[in-house]
Amino acid sequence: MDTKKVLLTGISGFLGSHTTIQLLEKGYEVKGTLRSLSRAGSIKDVIAKHTRYVDNLSFFQADLNDANIWTDLTRGMDYVQHIASPFPRELPKHEDDLILPAKEGILNILKASSQNNVKRVVLTSSGAAVVYGKTKRQLESVLNESIWTDINYKQDLSPYFKSKTVAEAAAWEFMKKYPSKMELSTVLPGAILGPVLEKDYGTSANIVIKLMDGSMPAVPQIGFEVIDVRSVADALIKAMEVTSAANNRYLLSSGFLMMKDIAQILKKVYPERKIPTRELPNFIVKLFSKFDSSLRPVIIDLGVKRRVNVDRAKNELQWQPIPGEEAVLSCAKSIFEQGILK
Repeated sequence: MDTKKVLLTGISGFLGSHTTIQLLEKGYEVKGTLRSLSRAGSIKDVIAKHTRYVDNLSFFQADLNDANIWTDLTRGMDYVQHIASPFPRELPKHEDDLILPAKEGILNILKASSQNNVKRVVLTSSGAAVVYGKTKRQLESVLNESIWTDINYKQDLSPYFKSKTVAEAAAWEFMKKYPSKMELSTVLPGAILGPVLEKDYGTSANIVIKLMDGSMPAVPQIGFEVIDVRSVADALIKAMEVTSAANNRYLLSSGFLMMKDIAQILKKVYPERKIPTRELPNFIVKLFSKFDSSLRPVIIDLGVKRRVNVDRAKNELQWQPIPGEEAVLSCAKSIFEQGILK
């Protein structure tokens, strides 16, 4: 039997590395893209610690906005896993700095994949493409894949959430406008935790790092739909393989956790560390955000619960997520193993 080939964008990222490991373990040949090949050696070393099949892995330098390179890279591929996406630790000055690369990147990949008869493209979108742009009344409901973030309701939106929504909407619009044999599936995870594999960790891991590094006296009243990175990788592969997953969206979460809940999970296992479990009043967080720009993205989540239904992924993909507590604790354990915290 021919080895199936997968082009995976953003292989150096938290989710990209985990998905590559699972693909290699399942017998796929993986072509991974990086913004710079200078990281190829270190990424290969990281992946080699978790699978014996690194000989089936190759690396290519690619820019999402270079339309021509994707024509070359998608040639001969059975599948594309498009995971790469800008996720800033601070808001950019201009929202288009995030939105345009995200949108153009997926369109370049879809055009090239369609021309080269790729069977299916799986786009890693985000739960953010469903749960934002909402009134308080709308957030009283548990949300599902039929719902989209309203990018015109600006008081409940940030540039990153808008970029994920615009990029995914552009992908579905492309599929409608240019029908072909190629299929599309999109996967929409919540905040991704789980074990980090190296010091260049995923942005969501900051949730756990900040709670454990002694820098927070108390926690803001915000929460997330939490999901383990290994469960997201599993869902991405199922969305690629399962016939009925074609042309569907899949929300992913193992449950909603407030920052205080995450802190209490950590406190039980690390009682000697200074982990805050007291909640800050919302007005204080808003005041701090005027001086600390990294707090600004969380303001719209203060006191709000954005809950999602993941029955579609469970039923159609036969997917079972790792529990949220395990996602939190495996993230914490790996942070020490990698020397991110002492």
